[in-house]
Amino acid sequence: MKNFLLVVFFFASQSVALSQQLNIIPKPNNVQITGGKFIITPTTAIVLSDEGEQNTANFLNSYLQQFYGFQLKITKQATANIIRLATKKFITAPGNAAAHTVSITTKNIIISGDGYEGTFYGMQSLLQLLPISKSQITNQRLSVPCLTINDAPRFGYRGMHLDVSRHFFGVDYVKKYIDFIALHKMNYFHWHLTDDQGWRIEIKKYPKLTSIGGFRKGTIIGRYPGKGNDSIYYGGYYTQEEIKEVVKYATERFITIVPEIDVPGHSLAAITAYPEYSTTPNIQQEVGQTWGLFDKVNNVLSPTEGTFSFLEAVFSEVIDLFPGKYIHIGGDECSKRWWKESAFCQDVMKREGLKNEEQLQSYFVTRIEKMINAKGRLMMGWDEILQGGLAPNALVMSWQGEKGGIEAAKQKHQVVMTPGTYCYFDHSQTRNEDSVT
Repeated sequence: MKNFLLVVFFFASQSVALSQQLNIIPKPNNVQITGGKFIITPTTAIVLSDEGEQNTANFLNSYLQQFYGFQLKITKQATANIIRLATKKFITAPGNAAAHTVSITTKNIIISGDGYEGTFYGMQSLLQLLPISKSQITNQRLSVPCLTINDAPRFGYRGMHLDVSRHFFGVDYVKKYIDFIALHKMNYFHWHLTDDQGWRIEIKKYPKLTSIGGFRKGTIIGRYPGKGNDSIYYGGYYTQEEIKEVVKYATERFITIVPEIDVPGHSLAAITAYPEYSTTPNIQQEVGQTWGLFDKVNNVLSPTEGTFSFLEAVFSEVIDLFPGKYIHIGGDECSKRWWKESAFCQDVMKREGLKNEEQLQSYFVTRIEKMINAKGRLMMGWDEILQGGLAPNALVMSWQGEKGGIEAAKQKHQVVMTPGTYCYFDHSQTRNEDSVT
């Protein structure tokens, strides 16, 4: 009996130790260590159950080639020494196409998703089980532990945001960012394409948005408020062909891109290019060279019919480029100062029966939502779009804390929680100036 207990204790301890070493992110719902190893070599085959899994097989092969220097044969018939992709053909309601099982024995690996994305996520779990680098393997033999993983995401929206306005990142970097999102089984990429410091997406009807709004004359040095200005001409933008390239790249990784065109505030780059859409059209502005412009510089669009025609054209081109159902319109940090100082804006408020500038913002946002809904898409905005009344079909992204998200949910609107205190990775972690801040 003592020997039996000792054996049980040994295997239990081994399972705990292996489980602690798996380091799969996010942590799977259930992992069972079964003992033993499967060895992936160049003679291992990837077996498909149908053509819809070709994308996942190609991704796996590309990864193996990049990090370990070999690829596997892709076939529909093989029974041993295989990695089988086995997407389920039927999903019972309500279903979760991202759910998946990874079963590893000494003879084969079976990755089964409830949908094609589930199979893709199971493959990502397998990649996280592989040795970290080529230097850790010999003779092209990749060892993975035998186990069974059952997993499914808790949330339908799992995403990351990238601000390319303040700091521009080229297409190659954006693709690498998308790869990291995919590795962690996220399914949305929120692409912040416009702001005071730069307009980063080509709009063919309004070329000055990028030729003028896409570049600034300098950038503050160091952490805000900065230690002077570097006076270096800075900028860049994505052509529509590059946008299509990135969209295709993301789609192959089961990631939907949510483009953000930030209005009616945070519009200094657009106003610099087309001052006629400002509340002060006779004043020529410059693309922002620092952060924290709220109430200091007029970066707010005027609610003229010309402005709405401009925005309808912009959003039409954006919608044609991005097939996802969500279009983000920002709506955050819209200073009311410039509307208060504008006789035209005050006349609009009287004409529309608006009591204050918060309601004027709601009027502005609702006009945009109608444009977006008319093209079959849903509008998303930061929690400031609650001010003055929430647009009828809007989704709220709550960044100032949890309060805005809770309020939107009470009003029966869908919510994505992104409280800045916890979710903003770009915040400085120290008061000191050093390379990691």
